[in-house]
Amino acid sequence: MRKVTTLFFVGALVALLTGCSASSTGNTSDTGYISGDGSTVLLSPEERGEAISLAGETLEGTQLDIASWQGKLVVVNLWASWCGPCRSEAVDLENSYLQFKDQGVEFLGLNTRDGLAAAKAFNDRFNTSYPSIRDKDGQLTLVFGNLGPAATPSTIILDSKGRVAARILGPTTESELRVVLTAVLESES
Repeated sequence: MRKVTTLFFVGALVALLTGCSASSTGNTSDTGYISGDGSTVLLSPEERGEAISLAGETLEGTQLDIASWQGKLVVVNLWASWCGPCRSEAVDLENSYLQFKDQGVEFLGLNTRDGLAAAKAFNDRFNTSYPSIRDKDGQLTLVFGNLGPAATPSTIILDSKGRVAARILGPTTESELRVVLTAVLESES
């Protein structure tokens, strides 16, 4: 009987793990969570379309409008405190911000479907020094159109004219951001 119970337990554990891995690598789950596939899209200046208008209330309660950053590249990262991949990329994003801010690159977090306390705790935990605005109902992500963040996390790079120049679906790394930002900066020259 003990052998049957052990086999049942092992079988149940394998089924559970298989179910979890299928959800996390498969783009959707029963909870509606969509994971990124790691793809990166880099657009030439001719493909970039219209400028994006994005404004909202920061986690600190002030209004922020990216129009005030006209002439600079802007990295917009869609994140949430409940998102495991967001936690894994947080340090890389902060390091990238510190590396590129003196080159005229701004970073903006776009916090989705979080309570204010949870979002602030996330930023405190990861020592995030760039601002985040809240997108409580997902409406702000719609301004990006079909090149918008389709997963949490996603990172969008806007060129100096405010147009989508690149998109990374899923978590990013410091080295990946360096390559993409360098390519966009070079396309500006």
